[in-house]
Amino acid sequence: MDAPFSKIAADVVLGKDVFIVGWANLYGCAIGDETRVGPFVEVQKGARVGARVKLSSHSFVCEGVTIEDEVFVGHGVMFINDKFPVAAKDGRPTTEKDFTLLRTFVRKGASIGSGAVILGGVTIGAGALIGAGAVVTKDVPAGAVVAGVPARARAARRAR
Repeated sequence: MDAPFSKIAADVVLGKDVFIVGWANLYGCAIGDETRVGPFVEVQKGARVGARVKLSSHSFVCEGVTIEDEVFVGHGVMFINDKFPVAAKDGRPTTEKDFTLLRTFVRKGASIGSGAVILGGVTIGAGALIGAGAVVTKDVPAGAVVAGVPARARAARRAR
């Protein structure tokens, strides 16, 4: 692990040979073996990242997200875990108790292009490909290729 300027909380579980490049903010999460974490990545508490994953720079993985093994996450990918975010409720700042956590799953071998936004509560199937800049608002079947805003099916993914 190479993390000269990173903020890695004591409650983070890092697998074997995790490589962290530059600055990262990790807390309350688990990251699997041989995963690469790029600079300026944040992984929040309760998030799970599998083995041999590549989390590219400037990506945000929030609470409630599970990323399985061998997933590629491009630069600047944003996960969202609340469909109705607000800063205040009834004249007071909101807390964790004021929202419903939506769980998101990215299945084995999926690839998410740079700048994609993944809304909470969706599942991206095994081997699926999410186009750069896509906004994923609903489940993506295994092996599908989706792109656009909102993301729509384009084709089946070729075997590697």
